[in-house]
Amino acid sequence: MEYRKLGRTDVEVSVICLGTMTWGEQNTEAEAHAQLNIALSAGVNFIDTAEMYPVPPKADTYTMTEQIIGRWLKARGKRGDIVLASKVASRSDSMDYIRGGGAVLDRNNIEQALHGSLERLQTDYLDVYQLHWPDRLTNYFGELGYVHRPEPVDPPVTPVEETLQVLADLVKAGKIRYVGLSNETPWGTLEFIRLAEQCGLPRVVSVQNPYSLLNRSFEVGMAEVAHREDCGLLAYSPLGFGVLSGKYINGQRPTDGRITLYERFTRYSSPQAEAATQAYVALAREYHIDPAQMALAFVSSRPFVTSTIIGATTMAQLQSNLASAELVLSEEILTGIEGIQQQFSNPAP
Repeated sequence: MEYRKLGRTDVEVSVICLGTMTWGEQNTEAEAHAQLNIALSAGVNFIDTAEMYPVPPKADTYTMTEQIIGRWLKARGKRGDIVLASKVASRSDSMDYIRGGGAVLDRNNIEQALHGSLERLQTDYLDVYQLHWPDRLTNYFGELGYVHRPEPVDPPVTPVEETLQVLADLVKAGKIRYVGLSNETPWGTLEFIRLAEQCGLPRVVSVQNPYSLLNRSFEVGMAEVAHREDCGLLAYSPLGFGVLSGKYINGQRPTDGRITLYERFTRYSSPQAEAATQAYVALAREYHIDPAQMALAFVSSRPFVTSTIIGATTMAQLQSNLASAELVLSEEILTGIEGIQQQFSNPAP
């Protein structure tokens, strides 16, 4: 397993990060614990979760994933063996059960969210605490065509400096070690970095955004920020909800597939995305490699990526995903990938 520096810290994280958003929904607690054990035995030391998990988010499963991880941590011990990351939810009309629908990134919300996560995870600290999506009105979760929307809104948008000050106090208190962003834009990332340097506040170490063969939009503006500011990408949905495995092409709908189970997840299943997927699957098979492993290996090979977040619902998927860390793509395969990208440019942003 390869390890990479987390931002400008001395922490090294595995190039594969174990994602957890299916635990408590598609995976039982026993399955989740087995995944943790297998991943750690393969060299993974990086675990990512969130207060709102599992996904799809629902009031009756809210926080369940963190509880599952916490019971594993308590039983296993050796908290220092892993780099544990979680996220605080922000404003959302569809998740009004989170802090009464007022989950903005102010002091009250962040402190309440963090204390809840620490209690559920049965730990005294988080290695990385991430802002799950921006408090301000901007684009994320695949939204295209930025249209500036007037503020104020209700509740008011929390100023970035105020959010950073709260996080700084939590760092000083020893409850979090480092700060990360998620679903952020170039402007937002640079604003967090600017204010951190200007005001002596914690500098963000990572940004967790979508990135895959079907969605390389991170390369347009964010990749340069990641390089120049040492704020590497934690790539989520590197398989596009499993689409890049090829299991959904030609109208196939496996009964246990995420897209089959949850109709809301159409982000990676447009006609253009399916055509691109067919091309990528054909390329992988031409070179006798697994399509999912090729897709993951491509993401991990990008120099702006700190870690690739995998998610699996079966042990076979997990083992295959872990094995992608050892796969080195040839120049011929990379050339083929670029050719497909030119033909189907970011079909599922």
